[in-house]
Amino acid sequence: MKKQVMIVMLCIVLMSLLAACGGKTEEGTGTNKGNDEQNKSIKIGATAGPYSDMVNKAIKPLMEEKGYKIEIIEFNDYVQPNKSLDNGSIDANLFQHIIYLNKFSEDNKLELSAVSSVPTAPMGLYSNTIKSIDDIKEGSTLTIANDPANLARSLLLLQDIGLVTIKADADPATISDKDIETNVKNLKITSLEAAQLPRTLDSSDLSVVAGNFALAAGMDLTTALQLENMAENYRNVVAAVRTKDAESQLAKDLKEVIASAAFEKTMDEQFQGFSKPEWMTK
Repeated sequence: MKKQVMIVMLCIVLMSLLAACGGKTEEGTGTNKGNDEQNKSIKIGATAGPYSDMVNKAIKPLMEEKGYKIEIIEFNDYVQPNKSLDNGSIDANLFQHIIYLNKFSEDNKLELSAVSSVPTAPMGLYSNTIKSIDDIKEGSTLTIANDPANLARSLLLLQDIGLVTIKADADPATISDKDIETNVKNLKITSLEAAQLPRTLDSSDLSVVAGNFALAAGMDLTTALQLENMAENYRNVVAAVRTKDAESQLAKDLKEVIASAAFEKTMDEQFQGFSKPEWMTK
C-alpha cells in the first residue's frame, strides 16, 4: 500500500514539474514574440513637408516589406526631432544634415549617429521678376536665411554664382552676413527666418530659399535661377537612435532600404530636383 501511495505521489510531482516547465516555455515564447513585435514597431520623426513625404512614400513601404510597422511623427522645428530621438520617443529621424547633427549633439551632449545620407532638396536662388542670373541688376534686393546652417549654404551658393565672396576664415557654424567680403552687385541683403523666405518673393527681387521651405510653399525646384552645388556634408541624413545602436538591425535595414533600386526609383519619380548623394550616383 505504501508503495502504491509513493508511486501516486511521484506521478503528481512529475506532472507538476512538467506543467511548470510547459508554462515557462510558453511564457518565454510569448515574451520573445512580444519583443520581436515591439522591435518591429518603430517611429520615424521628420519635419513636415518633403522629408515626412520621403519617409511616407519612399522609406515606409520598403521597411514594411521587411516586417516593420512604421509610424511617422511630424515635427515643425529643428530641436525636438533630436531630443525625441535621444529620449527614445522615436527610433530614427530625417530632417538634418551631418553638420547640424554633429553640432547639435555636441551642444546638447547627445550621442546620435547618421545611418545614411539621402537625396536632399537643394537650396536655390529664386525670383518672380528676374529671369536669369545675367539680368540681376546693381542694388537688387535679396532676402536670405538668418540661421547659420542655412546662411552658410546660401552664401556658398551666391559665391558660386559670383555675386559675393566669403571671408576665407568664416566658420560655417557661426557664419553671418558680416562674413561677406565683397558684394559684387551691391545687393541689399535682408536676413529673415528661413521659413518666411518664400513669401518675400512678392516684395524682393531675389531670395535664397532652402529646398524644404520652397517645396512647402508650393514652389518648383526646377524654376530656380540656380540650384546649389550641394556639398556632401549638407545632404540630409537618417540618424539612428543613440550611437550605441548605430549597428542595430533597424539601422542596417534602414541603410539597405535607402540603398535599394526601389528607393531610388521613387525618388526619381516623385522627388524631382532633389540632389542625390555621391554614393547614389556611382
